[in-house]
Amino acid sequence: MRRALALARSVWGNTHPNPMVGAVIVEDGHIVGEGATAPDGGPHAERLALLARGKVPRPGATLFVTLEPCSTPGRTGACTEAIIASGIKHVVVGATDPNPAHAGRGFDVLRAAGVEVITGVLERECADLNLIFNHWITTDGPLLAAKSAATLDGKIACRTGESRWITNEASRADVHRWRRLFPGIAVGAMTILKDNPRLTARREGEPEWSPWRFVFDGLLRTVVDKNLPHVFTDEFRARTIVVTTPHGGMGYVRKLRELGITVWCFESESQRVSFADFRRKCAEEKIAGVFFEGGAQLVSELIRARQLDYLLVYRAPVLFADDKAKSIFSGLRPERIDQAVRLTDLRHEMFGDDALMRGRVVYPEKMLIDETVFSLR
Repeated sequence: MRRALALARSVWGNTHPNPMVGAVIVEDGHIVGEGATAPDGGPHAERLALLARGKVPRPGATLFVTLEPCSTPGRTGACTEAIIASGIKHVVVGATDPNPAHAGRGFDVLRAAGVEVITGVLERECADLNLIFNHWITTDGPLLAAKSAATLDGKIACRTGESRWITNEASRADVHRWRRLFPGIAVGAMTILKDNPRLTARREGEPEWSPWRFVFDGLLRTVVDKNLPHVFTDEFRARTIVVTTPHGGMGYVRKLRELGITVWCFESESQRVSFADFRRKCAEEKIAGVFFEGGAQLVSELIRARQLDYLLVYRAPVLFADDKAKSIFSGLRPERIDQAVRLTDLRHEMFGDDALMRGRVVYPEKMLIDETVFSLR
C-alpha cells in the first residue's frame, strides 16, 4: 500500500477533477504491475496497473489500491468491471470513496463477484492524499485553504515589515508542493504591491507551473501604478484572475481585460468581496480548490467570514516577543476558550527545525468579532 501511495503522489496535482490514486498488482510477493491515475479523461490507476501487467494475473494475485475502485462506467469504464474481468480475487483498499452516493458500492460489487476485499489499510494516509477531491465531491464546492509562516509567538513580520525569511528553505519548498496541488492560488492586493510575487509552483527538476492566480483587490490598487506586477505581465498572465468590486472603477477593469487578465467583479456595498460569492463562482468554473497565501488580513477575513476550510501553519523556532510585530491573524475577540476557532483531523510534519501543523477549520457556535479591526479597509 505504501508503494501505491507513492504512485498516487507521483501524479500530484495532475488529475483534477479526479482523485489521485495509485494501484499495485502483487504476485508471489513481487510487484508485477502498477499504475497511477492519468490526467482527466484518461484511464484510472487500476486499469493502468492491469495494462502494465501485460497478461492475465496469476491465481492468488492481489491488487492494492489507495481508493475504493469506481463502480460506475464514467468515460473510462467501471474499474470494478476491469478487476472482475482480470480474474483477480484479492483486493486491498486504503480509503473508501467519499462520495455518499458511491461509498462502499465498489466493495459490494467486487464481493458479489467472489472477490475478497480488505479495506482500511493506511486509510488515514490514503484519505489525506485527496483533500481537495474529498471536499469537492461532498460539498459541490471548492476547498478554501490558507497557509502562513510564523514565529513561535505567532508573528509573520518584524515591526519594520521584514519577513524574509522566518521559515527555512525546506518549508518554503513544501509550500511550492502545495501550490502544485491546488488549481488556484490567492493573495490580497497588499501582497502584490509589497512582494510582487509570481504565484507559480517552482520545484526542483520540474518546469515552472502556474495555477489560476487570484488577486483580491476591491479597489484595483494593483492597476494604478505604471509598473504593473508580474502576474499582469508575465507569460502566465492568462491564468491571472482579479477579484474585485465596482468600487475599483470600470476603467481599470477594462485596462486589465485589454491585458488579457480575467476580472471577476462582484456586487458589494463595500470594497470587500463576499467570499461566499467567490466560492460559488469557483464552483461554477469547476475550480475545486484555492490556496490562500496572504496577506494576513485576507486570511483573517476568510476566518471572520467562516469561509476558510483548511489551514496550514509553518512554525519556525524563532521568537520576536514584540507586540508591535505583525501578527498572523486578527479580527476575533473570544471571551472563552470554547469561542475559539480550532483545527481538527490534524497532521504534523517537520522540515528541518520548522514544524508544520495543518488541519480542518472548525468554527465555534458563537464567534465574537472585533468590529474595529477591518473597519478602515
